[in-house]
Amino acid sequence: MDWGTDLWDQYDVIDKHTQSGLDLVDRYIKFVKERTEIEQNYAKQLRSLSKKYAKRGSKDEQDCKFSNHASFQEILNELNDYAGQRELIAENMMTAICVELTKYLQDIKQERKTHLSDAKKAQQTLESSFKQLESVSPTLLFADIYFADIIDFERGFLTDSILFIEQHKSGFERPGDVEFEDYTQGIKPATSESSLHPPKVRAKLWPFSKKHKTTHAEKHMPPAAEDFSHLPPEQRKKRLQAKIDDITKELQKTQDQSDALEKMKGVYEQNPQMGDPSSLEPQITETAQTIGRLKGELAKYEAWLSEAVGGEESSNTVNNNAQHSVSSAVTADPSQNIYTEFDYEFDDVESPIGQCTALYTFEGNSEGTISITEGELLSVMEEDKGDGWMRVLRGNGEEGYIPSSYVKLTP
Repeated sequence: MDWGTDLWDQYDVIDKHTQSGLDLVDRYIKFVKERTEIEQNYAKQLRSLSKKYAKRGSKDEQDCKFSNHASFQEILNELNDYAGQRELIAENMMTAICVELTKYLQDIKQERKTHLSDAKKAQQTLESSFKQLESVSPTLLFADIYFADIIDFERGFLTDSILFIEQHKSGFERPGDVEFEDYTQGIKPATSESSLHPPKVRAKLWPFSKKHKTTHAEKHMPPAAEDFSHLPPEQRKKRLQAKIDDITKELQKTQDQSDALEKMKGVYEQNPQMGDPSSLEPQITETAQTIGRLKGELAKYEAWLSEAVGGEESSNTVNNNAQHSVSSAVTADPSQNIYTEFDYEFDDVESPIGQCTALYTFEGNSEGTISITEGELLSVMEEDKGDGWMRVLRGNGEEGYIPSSYVKLTP
């Protein structure tokens, strides 16, 4: 029997059972006491009987010399001894049973009373807890529903956040630490002419700067395209390269499967008892179709990647030519010789290739992009290569990518 499961909270049943046991012990003590009294009375009566028929006077002493009188006297003596034994039994029963049982009975009653008191307190506490539970149950139910809704909201936000990040991340690698050189040594003293024409240092554009403001203007963003043209150039190249790698792995796996089927077909043709070669034809045909499809997809994505890489190289060539022209012009001007050694230390100035006007406001939340406002005049630094993005320069010197559909080129 397991008390924890069979008698859990069975206070009334345990109370009756223990009380029945205590009543039985009490009855047994009374029984022993009454028997002790009977034993004592019996012993007393036996002694009285023995004393009553004992020898008296000289005449009886003379008669005791005869065997019949002596036998009777021995019976009386034995009866007296028997009475003494009954008295001893009664005394032992009184001390060894009645006294000890009475002591133990009192201890058990006191312990039982303590346990019943504790059980009563526990029952009262349980009832009070149930009342409190009933009072807070509606609140707990509301909280449970509320937190379940919060979990659903969080899951929805997480999905939206991941989708937003995948759509807008630029793919630029985080640059390392920038090493600065000390140019304080060997600086030529500034002249009045040079002070009037200080060299202009173009601020670098760090593509990893992030913004976290989101507005409804992003609804104008173009939908996701198969060639990833909706992404910025760097991110587009990375996504195209990753897609090419996946297709290459799948193509290699399918090619290995096709080779295995061809070998198995050859084995079946040499040993017809091992299998029917014609049973492999459907699998071989399906594998060949899969290989053709994968090769077509691979060629398509490789063409898109070549287009993305080629467009960037073409833009870099144009920019380098413009930079060379600016550098030549600076070198030809004698008044600028004082800054010649600094021209190689800073970024070359890149000339705009056109002007455009912003049609919408764009927040520029992803890496490599910038924010623009409606009606703002911008300088085009790199035109759209078919991916839906162009690089522009703001009037404050900030440079980055914006969607081509957000601006209108100025003729």
